[in-house]
Amino acid sequence: MPALPLIAHLDADAFFVSCELSMNPQLRGTKCAVGGRERGIISSASYEARACGVYTPMPTKLALKVCPDLILLPHTSGIYSKKSREMFDLCEALTPIVQRNSIDEGYLDLGPCGFKSAAEVEKRVRALQQRIWDDLQIPTSLGIAANKLVSAIASKARKPRGFTVVLPGDEAAFLAPLKVSVIPGIGKKSEERLAAVGISLVGDILIRSESELKSLFGSGWEEMLRTARGEDDRPVHTDHEDAKSYSVQETFNADIGGFAEIERIAKRMIDELMPAIRADGKRVKTMTVKVRYPGMEDSSTGRSLAEATDLEAPFYPLVQPLLKAAWTKRRPLRLVSVRFSGVEEKGGQLEMFGQTDEKKRRLAAVLDRLNDQGKKGVVRHGHQI
Repeated sequence: MPALPLIAHLDADAFFVSCELSMNPQLRGTKCAVGGRERGIISSASYEARACGVYTPMPTKLALKVCPDLILLPHTSGIYSKKSREMFDLCEALTPIVQRNSIDEGYLDLGPCGFKSAAEVEKRVRALQQRIWDDLQIPTSLGIAANKLVSAIASKARKPRGFTVVLPGDEAAFLAPLKVSVIPGIGKKSEERLAAVGISLVGDILIRSESELKSLFGSGWEEMLRTARGEDDRPVHTDHEDAKSYSVQETFNADIGGFAEIERIAKRMIDELMPAIRADGKRVKTMTVKVRYPGMEDSSTGRSLAEATDLEAPFYPLVQPLLKAAWTKRRPLRLVSVRFSGVEEKGGQLEMFGQTDEKKRRLAAVLDRLNDQGKKGVVRHGHQI
């Protein structure tokens, strides 16, 4: 049986924007981006907005200048990690060997699937791509090849909604006509330096002599030559580091000086983070509050509970004293953030009032489901969310 392309690289298209559009499908086809209006940067832009010159991480003010009719979408806390988990869960239904590189891209080793032909590989991976769209409304691009290097380059070759297969033995021919910047590690400055000596395409590296390559790439010339040929023996590994912390921050459109308002925002951040912590089967012990003044000066302080928890209520009383400790200058603030650390696996019930806390946990799970379904009026710490 001929060798098969058994490494797939999945790359979600404009992931943050796609998550927002899954909740607002009427905005599909528009020039939109995720980012703050007055401050901050563009986190993700639709391909329609990119066609007008909007890119990541462009300052929002500049984005509005180059694209005056740009629709700005605020970050929806919690939706991105949720969609990412669901996307990779679908990948793991195809193969158990999935490497989650980041929130929106990763590798799949298709070896355990027992495919008999390249056509069968393509059919099953296309079905996965369609399933992710049908279930999550997240468009993806996929590249399939014999190794990680070529599959990752292939996934970006025809974005958005791309699908590229490079058969074993065709790696060098696939890479040769591509810009040299597709090679990992070659940035804009390196690309300009290489262009000055006549190397603008990957194939230009293959026709250079050993002495020329040594003068250009030094001791790394052999590795660069292997890369240009599409050679890579790195395995797909499933060890993705669990979150060491959970955090969320908000940069305000206008500086905020009211303590009560900042306290309310910080408590809302607790409400936003805890569902993700519960969904991951974790508990947290330490909460840190950070504030930022208009001059970009930061101040932060944290405090730990006696035992880790996955409930909001134990952390609410810490907000006021932590804010008072961090916000010493009492000038209006530009930003506030909340971070949970001291992450532990959810173990047995150790709390003194374990039965009561378990009832609270079940209630919290119900509220999480209601919020996922878009219900309004759910109350946690005394205000509607």
